[in-house]
Amino acid sequence: MNIYGFLQSIGIASPYGYGWLSVMFTFVLAWMVAWQLMPAVRSFALKVGWADHPNERRLNREPLPNAGGLVIYTGVLAALVLATLLRPIIIEGVLSEVLTILLGGSILVLVGFIDDQFGLPPWVRLSVQVMTAFLLIASDIRIEARLFPPIDPLLSTMLTVLWVVGITNAINLMDGIDGLVGGVSFITAMSLLAVSAQFATRAAATLLLAALGGSALGFLRHNFHPSRIIMGDAGAYFFGYVLAATAILGSLKVNTVFALVPTILFLLLPVIDTTQVFVLRLMAGKNPLSTPGKDHLHHRLLATGLSQRATAISLWSFTAIANCLAMKLQGMTPLTILVTMVSIIALLSFTIWQRMRTI
Repeated sequence: MNIYGFLQSIGIASPYGYGWLSVMFTFVLAWMVAWQLMPAVRSFALKVGWADHPNERRLNREPLPNAGGLVIYTGVLAALVLATLLRPIIIEGVLSEVLTILLGGSILVLVGFIDDQFGLPPWVRLSVQVMTAFLLIASDIRIEARLFPPIDPLLSTMLTVLWVVGITNAINLMDGIDGLVGGVSFITAMSLLAVSAQFATRAAATLLLAALGGSALGFLRHNFHPSRIIMGDAGAYFFGYVLAATAILGSLKVNTVFALVPTILFLLLPVIDTTQVFVLRLMAGKNPLSTPGKDHLHHRLLATGLSQRATAISLWSFTAIANCLAMKLQGMTPLTILVTMVSIIALLSFTIWQRMRTI
């Protein structure tokens, strides 16, 4: 079987065109940019003081640069710009959707970076997140509700804002140990990519997810325990926002409550983690957004005696299983799911092997 036959067998839209090459180029370029740029940014961050210092909330024992989010963002942006220059005809049709999501992501990277270095009140962060959710809605990137006709437009807006703000914060709140969010974001991006690649109408999501997955993998090369740099709020907000937006881009129409299930499964780990944290903190009479604590799932696994590496890999595995189920519910064939998971495992294994060689 030749390459075109293989692509056709796993359901790639337009396998005889050049779009899939653009997607591969975007992924590899974002991967390489993040991988190679990270050490230079780490050195600069240490010099200027862009670092998280040890305290009772953090697991690091020495100042840890928190500017990884800037490199993740740069990797995505560089890959998409070059993909646009090389294949302008392919990109042109989805440019408005790509630019809208990048604009919202850029705003959150800036706000997250300011919060990393100087601190911002929770209401400021939340207000900006809501604003970026409305930016998507204004560009018709939304959850389309078809439940109660008289109020469906309002319900669509509420569901979209809740989804985008909720996932953005869930990814950020889960970022507590080395490699966890980078790995979860990579697995989710690649799984969503496998789904969006089946449809020519979802080219914007496919390109964004390829860039995000590549950048996440490049970052993970320096973030798997023991981490040399962390993504900070800037990177976590960017991951959360882009994943939330691409998960609903051109695909999510809610006719029943159960229609949300496949999309939620892609991001099941952050949804479960944040939900249980919110419930427990509210029951304890605490503010769930501003109260620190060691009540996340990764804290519970660490408390059982697992190492940071074992904890991260365990939660990656849970994410991979949930994503397999999500892809199945989205109608992906067993072969497509198998190829996706084998690719994810191979790339993660290679990245971990590279990290272990430099310790």
